[in-house]
Amino acid sequence: MKVQRSAILLGLLTAVVFTGSCAKKTPSLNLLVWEGYADPAFVKIFEEQHHCKVSASYMGSSDELVAKLRGGSAGNYDVISPSSDVATSIAAAGLAAPLDLSKIPAYGQLSPQLTSLPLVRLNGQVYGVPFMWGPDPMLYDTTVFAKPPESWNILWDPKYRGKISVWDDLSTVYMAAQVLGYDTPDPSQLYNLSDDQLEAVKKKLLELKPSIRKMWSTGGELTNLFQNHEVVAAMGWPLMTNQLRKINFPVGETIPKENTTGWIDHLMITAASDNKELAHEFLAYMIEAQTQKKVTDVTGYTPANPQAAQFMTPEEVKALHLDDVDNYQKRLYFWQNVPRRAKYNEIWNEVKAAQ
Repeated sequence: MKVQRSAILLGLLTAVVFTGSCAKKTPSLNLLVWEGYADPAFVKIFEEQHHCKVSASYMGSSDELVAKLRGGSAGNYDVISPSSDVATSIAAAGLAAPLDLSKIPAYGQLSPQLTSLPLVRLNGQVYGVPFMWGPDPMLYDTTVFAKPPESWNILWDPKYRGKISVWDDLSTVYMAAQVLGYDTPDPSQLYNLSDDQLEAVKKKLLELKPSIRKMWSTGGELTNLFQNHEVVAAMGWPLMTNQLRKINFPVGETIPKENTTGWIDHLMITAASDNKELAHEFLAYMIEAQTQKKVTDVTGYTPANPQAAQFMTPEEVKALHLDDVDNYQKRLYFWQNVPRRAKYNEIWNEVKAAQ
């Protein structure tokens, strides 16, 4: 009887120990970020170092990110990568947590041109770290264009009817405003257009509609449109240029004479995150110089940490404009907060709905 009771007790103890060990889950970090920002090339190292699992969802636009955060999904994500057009409003709305910079050692290495901007500063606290930055350039098929197109106006050329793509994003509104000259003399006017200017932009974009093969919403979508020879020119990202070059597609990338908009992507921790400690460690890792080099290899974007250049060849440094940052940035009108964003979206939705 004693032996039987001992066996039962031993079995119960084993079950408790076994159940307890199963209950201890691997810590996980959930991201809602732009494509390319959760690539195994650099995320796997973090997972191994911190014995955790990183899961990523990708967003197609800044507005999609804001809609998810405001729509009650904020608790599903720990780290987000808002661009400079919505980072300020996300911080102001209390959707992001203030950062403890003492837990992010490489913060001091980041480009002062980026950290000095007021985009993610509020009431003396910092709500995000600059991560990557870059342009919204024109991408084109070099078998169709022997030399880089000089102007965004090429998108309106009837010769390329049905062969153009634009981003399903307000960046296309900004681009049309540039074509109309609304960025002169003040580029920040792109983000403060009047009702009359927005009506003129809508008219200009409606004239472009017959030329548009498809509006892309993810990077992979535009890469496929070029690869399948469905489009010959588009507004895109350096990420797609990188993807197309890797498959030896004859792609060119240029900033037309009107210049272009650009973005600064920040990494932020959501206010609703239950993993703020691990999230701080992730931000710290992602802005280290070596990690930044790995992200650049995947995306073709320029790193916020200029020390990443020490791990690059002179050709890579030049291609990323790290050898002449100040002059290059003069050609980019970095996205800013858009006070009348709802009105811009209304105009853009009218353009999309038009037959």
